[in-house]
Amino acid sequence: MTHPKSASQVDPPLSGFRVLELGNFIAAPFASRIFADFGAEVVKIERPGAGDELRGWRRSRGSTSMMFRTIARNKKSITLDLRTDEGRELVLDLARSCDVVIENFRPGTLERWGLGPEELTAANPDVVLVRISGYGQTGPYRDRAGFGGVAEAFAGLRQVTGHPDRPPVRPAAPIGDALAGLYGAISALMLLLARAHGRPHAGPRVADVALYESVFMAMESLVPDMDAYGEIRRRTAGNLPGVVPSGVYPTSDGQSVMIAGNSSGVFGRLMAAVGRPDLGEDPALADGSARDARESELDAAISDWTRRRTAPEVVEVLGTAGVPVGPVYDAAGIAEDPHFQARGMVRPLKVVVEEAPEEIRFPGVVPRLPGAPGDVRWAGPELGEHTGEVLGGVLGLDADRIAALRAKGVV
Repeated sequence: MTHPKSASQVDPPLSGFRVLELGNFIAAPFASRIFADFGAEVVKIERPGAGDELRGWRRSRGSTSMMFRTIARNKKSITLDLRTDEGRELVLDLARSCDVVIENFRPGTLERWGLGPEELTAANPDVVLVRISGYGQTGPYRDRAGFGGVAEAFAGLRQVTGHPDRPPVRPAAPIGDALAGLYGAISALMLLLARAHGRPHAGPRVADVALYESVFMAMESLVPDMDAYGEIRRRTAGNLPGVVPSGVYPTSDGQSVMIAGNSSGVFGRLMAAVGRPDLGEDPALADGSARDARESELDAAISDWTRRRTAPEVVEVLGTAGVPVGPVYDAAGIAEDPHFQARGMVRPLKVVVEEAPEEIRFPGVVPRLPGAPGDVRWAGPELGEHTGEVLGGVLGLDADRIAALRAKGVV
């Protein structure tokens, strides 16, 4: 078992921890990436020959997608066939030296392989197991296949996303997977903290994270509003119901800006800045409910002003007035913005896309921890790049043993 280093050292806060990732796609790898970014040694197990399916997603050239390179950054990749007896034993051997195991297979899969909570805990009584699945490890739907998009629909997010006169739309980012990954990392850290304080735990230290529940937690008062007010939320285009004025507004240069003027104090400053102090000073618009009833009127006043100015001009004027405002960026806007750059949110790395290394900018590390920062040390590795290093360095297998495993297709 590895242990964290002393607080007096300047290493990242999770240095000395080891995490075993048994997941594919996004949710479990998202959780383990947080550990990797802050110094933990994350060993990612992939299927021999095929690897994580994410390697082939959304790429137009090369053999490995930038999506995989991003989510698997700072990790070590080893290939291992979990369906073989030798593969199973190697996983249990690795678990003996790990603090956390993170998986996102369908419930029951690890048990069928002889790698369930009981077996992992027998190998390492202190290990923390995070299990991420579509519907959780219990309940009538536990055996259903679950992906992030389905979870977003099941938990109500899709139903309220989009325009009211059109079908629901999908958020253009893996919200369900990312939220489940965050809950997975948080649950692992909670169990590690309890373990460090000597808190007793009945049975295996297991966190059960469901994709749909992770999304449902972000839906705030969706169900309470129905019970209390008889209101079932519907799609409201780009705005949240009752949050007025707030939304995306057009500018003269063909761009858009996001303006959030819905708090009472900000509302007055916004209306003054757009040349409509009469609306800002109107006592009938003093609270949010009243502004909600006149949403079209307020949006028209703001749009009339923004359409006559460029996006940078709008941001400058409203920002100076103390109104929350920002440009609606695409990838190019983000990559060139000085604030993203100043806070290290775009990190250039040399990555092989096809044959020769190229400089690719990757997202930075969140959160910022001055004095013990995380870092992007390398992009997602090649398939099995660290198999020999991990099996030899962690488990002590010699070259002949590793070669024999390769010959059998176990690694």
